[in-house]
Amino acid sequence: MQPIADLDVLTPVSSAPDVRGEDQPRVLDARAGTNGRSVFIETYGCQMNVADSELVASILGAEGYALAETEADADVVLINTCAIREKAEDRVRGRLTHVRSRKEREAKAGRDIQIGILGCMAERLRSKLLEQERLVDLVVGPDAYRDLPRLLAESRDTGQAAVNVQLSREETYADLAPVRYDTNGVTAFVSIMRGCDNMCAFCVVPFTRGRERSRPVTSILSEVGQLVDAGYKEVTVLGQNVNSYRVDHGGTAVDFAELLYRISLLSPELRIRYSTSHPKDCSDDLLHVHAERPTVCDFIHLPVQHGNSDVLRRMRRTYTREHYLELVDRARAIVPGIAFSTDLIAGFCGETDAEHADTISLMEHVRYDHAFTFAYSERPDTYAARKYSDDVPEKVKKARLAEIVALQRQHSLASTQALVGGLEVVLVEGTSKRSDEQLRGRTDTNHMVVFDRAFDLEAGDYAAVQIHDCTSATLLGSAVRATTLEAETVGLAALEVA
Repeated sequence: MQPIADLDVLTPVSSAPDVRGEDQPRVLDARAGTNGRSVFIETYGCQMNVADSELVASILGAEGYALAETEADADVVLINTCAIREKAEDRVRGRLTHVRSRKEREAKAGRDIQIGILGCMAERLRSKLLEQERLVDLVVGPDAYRDLPRLLAESRDTGQAAVNVQLSREETYADLAPVRYDTNGVTAFVSIMRGCDNMCAFCVVPFTRGRERSRPVTSILSEVGQLVDAGYKEVTVLGQNVNSYRVDHGGTAVDFAELLYRISLLSPELRIRYSTSHPKDCSDDLLHVHAERPTVCDFIHLPVQHGNSDVLRRMRRTYTREHYLELVDRARAIVPGIAFSTDLIAGFCGETDAEHADTISLMEHVRYDHAFTFAYSERPDTYAARKYSDDVPEKVKKARLAEIVALQRQHSLASTQALVGGLEVVLVEGTSKRSDEQLRGRTDTNHMVVFDRAFDLEAGDYAAVQIHDCTSATLLGSAVRATTLEAETVGLAALEVA
């Protein structure tokens, strides 16, 4: 994840890979097409948006579109957007203005460039982007990607804007095979559900992505099985709230714990992670899957958002501070050594000094391995925007956020220091960013490890690494042996018996 300096936006205080800054775009790899037109897809926001762009690439690729390597090579520029915070929207609008200028220059040379906006900003800003500012040629919501080929053809033929932002209660794109990009060939994301029913006071997701619906079990297992066959060694299953996954399969109700268990049976060499988990739905059954299935990583991203029960009530989070802390303690009893990351919001509506202090004390109790921290940013149309006053001064928000960030850095450092001297099984993801002579990968508990090349290890291999030093974000070590996940699991079981 790329650190962001401004304390009023996302502040990652960890090495966790599950969230990337919304102003750090990802783009698709170049691929050949057959219809003479190429598309450039730029993605902002969470892994759900990345997964959506992979679906868009699949849909347009089937219609003969090539994937352009750069925006300048493309006939169609699609920007998949995030509307979680104002900072992300500002970044996207800046990009649209830039691309629109290029479109106007290309038009003078007789080349027609189409610009489209996809995803979470589509519904909320369609009138402004289409009619007032005239920055785009088409606007497509997250449930209308199958309609993209028709919309592109319609806009090109008529010269008029094309729009489909209708949300669906059924669409899960279960039958589509995503075009993987921004990948190391080792780790992949698999979307298992869409939408959200939680209606948290600060969140726009239910309005931009619609109601919750779960993807069929068989399609998920099929996609993960194909990834295993292609050599992938880790999957992260995705949903706005994966814990609420539930479908009827052959007359049997399958919940998230059961789904995770079934995925874990596909390969003894496939690590399994998930994001994001809501505390209200984190069941003991799920925790026991962590304890019983060695390929299910002992790491949970469990957003608390705040440490005070009254603030949690105003946020409409449907749990209390006490419930959350009991859940964390129960998880540690069932799964010894489990690691946690979280999301924290500073300066939510009406937050007092005493309420902020409760967030600090909750952090001290849990001592998260990783955290993603935010200053509250009011989003239009949310419950908070309609019912509350954004009354905490920006200066106070930033001061409180800075305190949270400083404390989390201490906890992250303590988390990595506790692993120094131990042996960790690391999935190699590639070379270190600083040197080709070093490899990098992650532990089961999601800590980044950097170590010198040895044993002909390559991306996708497992290594047993002795940890000898650390920073707050990274473990430093030496490879002891090349290994497999199954071998390490059998070895650990033998030690436990002995």
